[in-house]
Amino acid sequence: MKLYVNELNKHVGEEITFSGFVDTIRDKKWVMFVILRDSTGKVQMTIEKSEEANASLLETMNKVTVESTIKVTGKLVGNDAVKLGGIEIVPTTIEITSLADTLPFDFNNLDGVNIDTRLDYRWLDIRNEKNTLVRQIESCLTEGMREFLYKQNFTEIHSPKLIGAASESGSEVFEVKYFDRKAYLAQSPQFYKQMALAGGLDKVFEVGPVFRAENSNTNRHATEFTGFDLEFAHIDSYEDVMSLEEDLLIAGLTKVKERYGDKIKEVFGKEVIIPTKPFPVMRLQDLYQEFHDRYNFDLPKEDIGDMNAEAEKLTYRLAQEKYNHEFMFIVDYAATKRPFYHMRDENGKLQGYDLIWRGTEITSGAQREHRYEELVKNAKEKGLGKDVEFYLQFFKYGCPPHGGFGIGLDRLTMLLLGLPNLKETEYIFRGPNRLNP
Repeated sequence: MKLYVNELNKHVGEEITFSGFVDTIRDKKWVMFVILRDSTGKVQMTIEKSEEANASLLETMNKVTVESTIKVTGKLVGNDAVKLGGIEIVPTTIEITSLADTLPFDFNNLDGVNIDTRLDYRWLDIRNEKNTLVRQIESCLTEGMREFLYKQNFTEIHSPKLIGAASESGSEVFEVKYFDRKAYLAQSPQFYKQMALAGGLDKVFEVGPVFRAENSNTNRHATEFTGFDLEFAHIDSYEDVMSLEEDLLIAGLTKVKERYGDKIKEVFGKEVIIPTKPFPVMRLQDLYQEFHDRYNFDLPKEDIGDMNAEAEKLTYRLAQEKYNHEFMFIVDYAATKRPFYHMRDENGKLQGYDLIWRGTEITSGAQREHRYEELVKNAKEKGLGKDVEFYLQFFKYGCPPHGGFGIGLDRLTMLLLGLPNLKETEYIFRGPNRLNP
């Protein structure tokens, strides 16, 4: 079982075996210092040249290049002069487990290294301490939100990503050859979340890949990303969905702040702010009026009934100025701008919302339409036919009132850490011009 750097303090004075990357080699006249690294930190290994027994160790280390991996057995001793935790490994055996070639760039200093070059060698790019931390923070955020839902008796599901019909609409889907017919990559688990509720599961969520065939090269879009989606039954209105999302985000951000808050401030210069309930809510028309009055901004005619990127940025500014809050819910979107399965009231008013954080939409949530006749009517209105026939069947045999939402984990992490784009956030980025590595 591997011993990690963050566990070493418990083993001072003991004989240990440690494996890791060779981070730095400082070959002095009388001593060789080697800094070893794993995903949790760094530790120093010290080889005294004056000791005859160390000759074979020095011979081995003379073959080692930086970023090679080695396995060391030796004594872990305390030494106050050592800056890395006041401990060092004094080795008795060293085994080279892999030798590294010369690196194409210095991952410890990424200034001036093109992002696409970094992505070509993503496995090296991730070795950068900051990029390793991104992965760990996103994992922690997911853990916190998962834990919250488990405590709320949600069931985690895993829906198919290969589907037989073109999902929520006929556009923006990837078509694949499936034996003797066509299949598509799922745009979201939306239909299958609702199918689970029709099956009586009541509360479900999923963390999994989402595919969007959008030829978009913005900082916040990708052709594949990780979605955190949930759906739950027996709600009274979309406000129940908003309330649950508030609790979910508070739980996830609290987990991150407890574990990584200080590190995020040190490395990214960002404070992890835990929002308070309730989040502010504004009607879309009132928001437009605030834009006009405060910022002399009017939404372009083609975007009326919805938002655009500039409006989302101003919404964040308004949330801070008017409510001293990081988040803001926007309600009363035009039904024409939303999917057919979003519920409308007796006046045709959409029963859904968007959630804006730090100038970007992170969620579109809603109470879903669970009445079969209304769904059929809405689908026809949107020009959807055979593509949604299988979905409509879920509602023929009874389905409770329900609602839900989805969050892009990579986008959420990008905003949390103040990163410039998803290329920095996603583990392996997929965009219109990138299918490798």
